[in-house]
Amino acid sequence: MANICGASDPWRECMEVAVAVARKAGEVICEALKKEQTVLLKSSPADLVTETDKNVEKMILCTLKEKFPSHSFIGEESVADGAASILTDNPTWIIDPIDGTTNFVHRFPFVAVSIGFYVNKQSEIGVIYSCVEDKMYTARRGQGAFCNGHQLSVSGQENISKALIVTEIGSNRTPEIVKTVLSNMEKLISIPSHGVRALGSAAINMCMVATGGADAYYEMGIHCWDVAAGALIVTEAGGIVLDISGGTFDPMSRRVIAASSKAIAKRIAQEVQIIPYQRDDQE
Repeated sequence: MANICGASDPWRECMEVAVAVARKAGEVICEALKKEQTVLLKSSPADLVTETDKNVEKMILCTLKEKFPSHSFIGEESVADGAASILTDNPTWIIDPIDGTTNFVHRFPFVAVSIGFYVNKQSEIGVIYSCVEDKMYTARRGQGAFCNGHQLSVSGQENISKALIVTEIGSNRTPEIVKTVLSNMEKLISIPSHGVRALGSAAINMCMVATGGADAYYEMGIHCWDVAAGALIVTEAGGIVLDISGGTFDPMSRRVIAASSKAIAKRIAQEVQIIPYQRDDQE
């Protein structure tokens, strides 16, 4: 049946379909990068959306719904248009058609398709396609993480003084929020750490941790579609994903630390001031 992904390996077909549709979406995005974009605003002057975001999400959703009609779906642009953002025990796809829309608008080359798949509120599949770089990051629970077929491993760094950290300013321009975001960065730089970077895509930031290129990523104010796939890719590469408080990660909480080690994750949790955001699953 179309809504069952296979018998002996129940999610194998789901993985194959996710990779194929992510690659197809990436092709659409790369083609759109050659053209001028009509840019609209969502929650703030820095929270952008384009017709390509909407068209790519529609294409991904149509493909997945045709293959797996009994599954549930959470998509960034669908939620922006009023759909619910509720994670249940039902097999659920969590989709960001273009993670890094501002990068896409400016042709800054860190743009990704992010597709996560959860069953019983547990991550089973993570697929992130950094389409300009042509890097396909994949993970299955218990089966490791890969980039273009090569297995990934986090750096294993445990000393934050030797860590390269990635984060983002975010799209919220409320002065007090911006002040706290910058203050948190200052605290981590002043430990001192090796530095802080921002690539403009939560999904790619998490992949950088999985590859060992960065030692940690943290952010508050992101959404479930930004981190649903990346969290599994990091943990399957040997890393750790926690809530910003240092507790258990919840994809609906809008806050995350992904790190090469528990020691670095806990130190970041100790240093940063938490910014309160409404959960994704709250009305």
